[in-house]
Amino acid sequence: MLTPAQLSQFYLQACEIELQAFKPGNVSVYAEGHDMTVADFRISAEVSVQPLCNFDMGLGERIFNAVKATREAVGCNTNLGILLLCAPLIEAAYLLKSAQTLRQSLHQVLANTSIHDADWVFKAIVLASPGGLGNAEQQDVNADASVTLTEAMRLAADKDRIALQYLTGYQDIFDLSMPSYYNSMDKWASRNWAAVAVYADLLAKFPDSHIERKYGSVHSKWVAETMLKLSDELAKAECPEQVMPLLYRIDEGFKSKGINPGTAADLTVATVLAVFIEGVIAEIR
Repeated sequence: MLTPAQLSQFYLQACEIELQAFKPGNVSVYAEGHDMTVADFRISAEVSVQPLCNFDMGLGERIFNAVKATREAVGCNTNLGILLLCAPLIEAAYLLKSAQTLRQSLHQVLANTSIHDADWVFKAIVLASPGGLGNAEQQDVNADASVTLTEAMRLAADKDRIALQYLTGYQDIFDLSMPSYYNSMDKWASRNWAAVAVYADLLAKFPDSHIERKYGSVHSKWVAETMLKLSDELAKAECPEQVMPLLYRIDEGFKSKGINPGTAADLTVATVLAVFIEGVIAEIR
């Protein structure tokens, strides 16, 4: 239903809004870190959008080519999680039938992934070289896939929240993140601050896979309690700028310990993208 040009625009906008959102511990226009810059992420979005929205290729191949373009441009893994989450959403929007919701179309996309898709995604993961991800007793990404992409994600879902989305039809996004975004937009009319609220709510509720791959559960309780406090302060704030001092304190505390909630940031991008897609679908209908 949506055109590649529309989807490209929405993807780029979602990536930029996530950078404009002050996400403590992560990279944003307010605070860089972890040897990555805002420029790295902007370049990554710009070079990955064309392969990601090229429907002459299958789902897995699009993910691989987007990762390859990113790696060649910035030399590090800035967006593997973003691409794994956004690619099925983009395909679902492109294939959407007139009577379907985005969520229904996404369920079809995830139900119809192939072994070929899994092979391409395994290659993408190897190329991106994300810390702590990929080696497993079953469906190791260094070997050929023998199951579909969604089945492969099932094997990783207990330790990776991005993989879990493939099994649940993006339940975290549709049932938690998008309502959080809409509530914040109603209150503040700011996409950037709505993205901050999404990020905070995700971390208050779920352990971050990126943190736990690096540190185990050592920091999980502290991160959740810290972000629950942020969520509460945001909920009380008539003007979200009131929480800026708290955001800076949390950001400094997280980065001093090497904590980067990368999975929550990836889910935030996908949430904003889904919001944009749903907005256009509502306008058309």
